[in-house]
Amino acid sequence: MSLISPAARDALQGWLAWHRALKGASDNTIDAYGRDVSEFLAFIATHKGEAQGLKPLMALSVSDMRSWMAFTRGQGVSARSMARKLSAVKSFFRWLSEREAVDVSAVLSARAPKFQRKLPRPLAEDAARAMIDTVENQSQSPWVAARDMAVLTLLYGCGLRISEALGLDGRDAPLPDVLRIVGKGGKERVVPVIGAARQAVDQYLELSPWPHESDEPLFRGMRGGRLSPRAVQKVMAQVRMQLGLPSSATPHAMRHSFATHLLSAGGDLRAIQELLGHASLSTTQAYTSVDQARLMEVYDKAHPKAG
Repeated sequence: MSLISPAARDALQGWLAWHRALKGASDNTIDAYGRDVSEFLAFIATHKGEAQGLKPLMALSVSDMRSWMAFTRGQGVSARSMARKLSAVKSFFRWLSEREAVDVSAVLSARAPKFQRKLPRPLAEDAARAMIDTVENQSQSPWVAARDMAVLTLLYGCGLRISEALGLDGRDAPLPDVLRIVGKGGKERVVPVIGAARQAVDQYLELSPWPHESDEPLFRGMRGGRLSPRAVQKVMAQVRMQLGLPSSATPHAMRHSFATHLLSAGGDLRAIQELLGHASLSTTQAYTSVDQARLMEVYDKAHPKAG
């Protein structure tokens, strides 16, 4: 038997299309949502003994939700992943309830298991600089060494995600004073470009054997295609072993470090939020490893009744 009824499948596709069109969700997010909700619907079909149409789905009980969560956790799914899956299922049912004008409170009342939110671990300033300096010595090919140094300088100097840095094209160079970056969910932000990043990219382009063309990737792999995140992760793994840095010293850690070091230097939390492209200030707080003393210092300076 088909584990998902035609009506439920159509509803799922409609919900995903809505997310893509109105929420600006990325392809990866849409794929993850689709998998999570499909797996939920397949479980419910097995649990109930047949594929469930929309009406039976609207009548799911708290007990049904608990059975799904117990089964999923029993498959070795972490508490964090369980929370993500439940969030996707709730979003789907919330959308369904608005469209069908029905009560789905049993689904929406389900509570995810608690998990310890893992805070990002930025590098110390000297470690971040050492990472950039040392990556230049990893390749015997001067252009590859210059390329890797330019990528890391962009991550640390401008706070770009690895996908954003590697998504740049030839038309983006020479780098301007500010870059317009389209980040997660199609959200655009303006990022100032430091001189060191401009110089690093210029040096890479001077050494690159590939022609500098506006519609081609800015950062190229050995065969001329767009440089892959895996290649950057690999060279950073080599460097962190040489420097004795922890496994958390990844490309993403350079972005964490950018934000944390800006804050330590007196940067405004909301300005850093804009630079990172975070929708929520709380995300930026976690991202920058803000400690209580630093928050109180900001509070004392900013609050009109402080002092």
